[in-house]
Amino acid sequence: MKYESGNSGSIITYKGITPKIHHTCFITEGVRIIGDVEIEENCNIWYNTVIRGDVHYIRIGANTNIQDLSMLHVTNGKHPLNIGKNVSIAHSVTIHGATLKDGCLIGIGAMVLDGSIVGENSLVAAGTVVREGFEVPAGVLIAGVPGKIIRDLTPAEIERVTQTPTNYQGYVEEYRKSYNDFINSQI
Repeated sequence: MKYESGNSGSIITYKGITPKIHHTCFITEGVRIIGDVEIEENCNIWYNTVIRGDVHYIRIGANTNIQDLSMLHVTNGKHPLNIGKNVSIAHSVTIHGATLKDGCLIGIGAMVLDGSIVGENSLVAAGTVVREGFEVPAGVLIAGVPGKIIRDLTPAEIERVTQTPTNYQGYVEEYRKSYNDFINSQI
């Protein structure tokens, strides 16, 4: 088994702009971060995710987790990508030229498209397509293709949305400990 320290992704300069990533971030093997990207503290970005700020900028707030196989991109000179703090982006999500406000959770396989806005503490269900320019209010569940507002979140859903970034910080600590234990066993 190969252990990773959390600093094994590729950071790629594009048109003279190198991504700015806070030193506390955890980035796993296979991640590609390109161009005009800024990532704040304690973010974690998981296996084979691509964050491509080549034709506009991408900004990612503190304590955000971006899970395996996600694709984050922008629209040439028109739609940047802005992600707030404490956001959870699940496995195989596509976010393109959108705004995700603080504390939202984007479910597995969802797509959030150009010019759309996902409000604070909202939950985008797995497989949902948030169409271009659509605005998701704060604290709601949106689901379907195309996505429709279903209802306000329940207390249990709010707990899940707000707990997920904390869970991911715990996973980071477990991975770092495993790596350190492995290194120490080799000495």
